[in-house]
Amino acid sequence: MTKDNLGLNPDMLTMASELVAAYVSNNRVSLNELPGLIGTVHAALNGIASGTAAGSATATDEEVEMPTSAQIRKSIRSDGLVSFIDGKTYQTLKRHLTKHGLDPHSYRKRFGLPVDYPVTSTSYSERRSALAKQIGLGRPGRSAA
Repeated sequence: MTKDNLGLNPDMLTMASELVAAYVSNNRVSLNELPGLIGTVHAALNGIASGTAAGSATATDEEVEMPTSAQIRKSIRSDGLVSFIDGKTYQTLKRHLTKHGLDPHSYRKRFGLPVDYPVTSTSYSERRSALAKQIGLGRPGRSAA
């Protein structure tokens, strides 16, 4: 990668401008915020290219408040699971976690949850199980009724 006389990588500037253009086409950004956004994206791309961007992800992990064991117990309800991300109740956490860039394993690790922490509520699991049994799943050699 070559750098111009200002010490900037033209490839990174092109990528940064394309990313910012795509972001701005779908989000409202004031003119005053635009130079800062371009600079932030450019710095992030340079960090990724140099391998230093991984350190910024750990800084956000340290800011997460770890729930107590009582809070963990209270978050598991029969009608749903309370998310430690936003405090809302969900029957299944999978889609919610995906929206936040997490999977069940990283969610458990991020909040210090036990490895057997459920991802679906018991009522949801029971309904799905009953439906599967009703249509004949799990019975070898039998067709659905």
